[in-house]
Amino acid sequence: MKIAMIGSGAAGSVFAAYLKRGGADMYLVDMYKAHMDKIAAEGLRFRLNGEEERLTGFTCAYNASEIGVMDMVIIMVKATQTESIMPTVMPCIDDHTVLISLQNGLDNDYVLKQYVPAERILCGFGQIGTELPEPGVCVSKPESGIVMRFGPAYESEASRTAGLWLEECFAKGGCNASYEENIWPYIWRKAISNSGYNTVSALLGLKVGAILANEQGRELVLNVWKEACQVAQAAGAGDLWPEMQQELPRLAAGFADYYPSMAQDVLLNHRQTEILHLNGAIARYGDELGIPTPVNRALTQAISCIQANYDLRKA
Repeated sequence: MKIAMIGSGAAGSVFAAYLKRGGADMYLVDMYKAHMDKIAAEGLRFRLNGEEERLTGFTCAYNASEIGVMDMVIIMVKATQTESIMPTVMPCIDDHTVLISLQNGLDNDYVLKQYVPAERILCGFGQIGTELPEPGVCVSKPESGIVMRFGPAYESEASRTAGLWLEECFAKGGCNASYEENIWPYIWRKAISNSGYNTVSALLGLKVGAILANEQGRELVLNVWKEACQVAQAAGAGDLWPEMQQELPRLAAGFADYYPSMAQDVLLNHRQTEILHLNGAIARYGDELGIPTPVNRALTQAISCIQANYDLRKA
């Protein structure tokens, strides 16, 4: 099975490593030239649980137009980049290719449906801490239990076949994955979780453990989640609040000494974040459904202001 990973940064490289270990023919696409060149020349150094494995046999490219038609195309660029990147991805896609978003946030399927029929789209996410400490090296910090979930935007034989194959391939590669016929409650739950600890970490400049150890930090995260759960229930995702109340001990156990992705964007890399696809999307859905979201709206405004003024911020 030929699979392209469009966006092979920290998370994309880790996901690709698991699939390569599981037997997939992996094609990595990323504009980070030093990273692509290093993997092409020496393989990908994959670090997991304190051990390192060198994986070889990847095809690397800077642009998707260079790699030909794929059986599956996984989109792992920032959600803010999907619309701009998709025209360059279309040479990889024919009438049988399945398109997969494993990106953070809400509404990723909406953009993909403009290019591929819904019955050939899967959406999902990973609950895995990832790092890219240097070119050619990626680090996986998975939680316990199921850490990868995906399911169809619209149930079909094509999406089900692809989803079950992905589930098996991830499992063979050492990643506990699950194909879900109804993925949407899981996507909402992941987006809600991220909108709490991820955004608050980016705003405060603190690792997850420090936030959760502080009463005000915990309260801020919980207030984000309470609003978001009300929105999710109104949107038809069910009552997620009982599950979200179990998130704090899980995060404290798995991510205490970690800057999550948005914090890395703001603190380390000075990049545009996925705030509009997380807290911003929750606020937008709240407006449409008549649910007040003042905390999510305030965090969206704060992060948006920060990323518009990186050059003016003091270290």
